[in-house]
Amino acid sequence: MRILFMGTPQFAVPSLALLLEQGYEIAAVVTQPDRPVGRKRELTPPPVKAYALERGLEVLQPEKLRSPEGVAAVAAIAPDLIVTAAYGQILPKSVLDLPKFGCLNVHGSLLPKYRGGAPIQRSIINGETVTGVTLMYMAEGLDTGDMIARVEVPIGDDDTSGTMFEKLSDAGSRLLGEWLPRIVAGEAPRVPQNHDESTYAPNLSREDERLDWNATSRELFNRVRGLNPMAGGFTTLDGEVFKVWRCEVPGADDQSLKPAWAAMAPGSILETDARGIRVRTGDGSLVLAEVQPAGKKALSAAEYARGARLAPGKLLG
Repeated sequence: MRILFMGTPQFAVPSLALLLEQGYEIAAVVTQPDRPVGRKRELTPPPVKAYALERGLEVLQPEKLRSPEGVAAVAAIAPDLIVTAAYGQILPKSVLDLPKFGCLNVHGSLLPKYRGGAPIQRSIINGETVTGVTLMYMAEGLDTGDMIARVEVPIGDDDTSGTMFEKLSDAGSRLLGEWLPRIVAGEAPRVPQNHDESTYAPNLSREDERLDWNATSRELFNRVRGLNPMAGGFTTLDGEVFKVWRCEVPGADDQSLKPAWAAMAPGSILETDARGIRVRTGDGSLVLAEVQPAGKKALSAAEYARGARLAPGKLLG
């Protein structure tokens, strides 16, 4: 059986690795084109491409899979099965109809919740305590195909998008390995999604990264976790972008505001100490633990505060 694998970020690598470990023939790997990364904008291959080339696999990188050239390249491979994991493009019907065993997707949410390109980040931002992976047959719509199996994965307060990507990619690869023999044998279920229960997780925008200090401490905490390590949350300090990579919600015994603090506007710096920079929020306060001033590297907020000498009352954002 010839499998065409499609994926781009590190999330997809464990699924590709599992297929190889179980002895399946990978006819080729399709991934996104190399993109500029970092402050120096160096052209960098996607993690899936790097992994595939190390193992001598053929790699295709069409700019748009929907183009006649992209469809023709896939058709020339003549795959028996297509497996995708965070590929980043919607497959056209002309590609979906090619393999006799269909097209499978390893999706990082419990469908029909969080369809779309950023399910892991948005589940954390929205304060979910449980997410998971769905193995599904692909259809023309955005993550609308019939489901084969799902597995739940808890989200802890110490989790970020980075840690959840690792947990869900491992869970997804195990799910794929468990069900693939039954899929090939025609014994896998096809469970239609309840479209009335669907929610969407569109790709994150720059505005999603902005920290609104009128939000609750918990909402801000979840947003920063959901943006770590991909982009980080940001506010402004003295008119310059000021990123926040880690923060903490004070415990119940430490969340009460001093009378002088209660009158301060959200975004006001309340104090700095060994824990970091304490900032007024819509319902209390938040302690910034790791920050990144404009043009500088990330560092502990406490270390930054010592050098910057931030005065109480100074406003962020």
